[in-house]
Amino acid sequence: MTPLLEVRGIDKSFGPVKVLHKVEFTAYAGEVTALVGDNGAGKSTLVKCVGGIYPIDDGEIHFDGRPVQVHSPRDAGELGIEIVYQDLALCDNLDIVQNMFLGRERRRGPLLDEDSMEELAERTLSSLSVRTVKSIRQQVSSLSGGQRQTVAIAKAVLWNSKVVILDEPTAALGVAQTAQVLELVRRLADTGLAVVLISHNMNDVFAVSDRIAALYLGRMAAQVKTADVTHAQVVELITSGRSGDLGLKNGVTP
Repeated sequence: MTPLLEVRGIDKSFGPVKVLHKVEFTAYAGEVTALVGDNGAGKSTLVKCVGGIYPIDDGEIHFDGRPVQVHSPRDAGELGIEIVYQDLALCDNLDIVQNMFLGRERRRGPLLDEDSMEELAERTLSSLSVRTVKSIRQQVSSLSGGQRQTVAIAKAVLWNSKVVILDEPTAALGVAQTAQVLELVRRLADTGLAVVLISHNMNDVFAVSDRIAALYLGRMAAQVKTADVTHAQVVELITSGRSGDLGLKNGVTP
């Protein structure tokens, strides 16, 4: 099976500090791939390289089996890569429809085409089985944390995206809201999208992911099927880069 997104041998440095070392990473359509690692392991840097925010120093990005150049977030968006960052990038003073189309508004002549935007927003939320939002004309400031996360995810999939990368989507949520968001993450994959889930929460990772990729000090320690590993093995990969036969060879230094 050809991965929808494949990163081959990516290096990234900031001045004298090498943050990513020959990183390999794959994400498959219809699956949730969890990207895990300790703070400073390189998760955010890897995602920002894929998203066109940081230029890569070396290596290749392949999309749908072909090599691609990603020089900007616009390039990533045109390929079908959307990233939902931890801060969600929503405007509290706008309603749900306005947020979902912010910067990409539909027009009918000189006027905004409010009807078609409303219809498409409604259809997108409905396709994701989102039922917690009372009205798509609610201001975002009135939404709960889980509802905000839902809107941010719906905004990402509105644009015919193929890969959706979610940065710690449940970090600030309670138990019930976390369950709702995890259900939504699973539904995204079930509709055929490749979902990359960045998370520190092992319970969330094992609840929804099909594969787990563990970064350790800027190196990919292992990428394995979730069913083939235990919580303890993943924690060992995160903290030491190795667990039994899995992971980096002995002698790897930061």
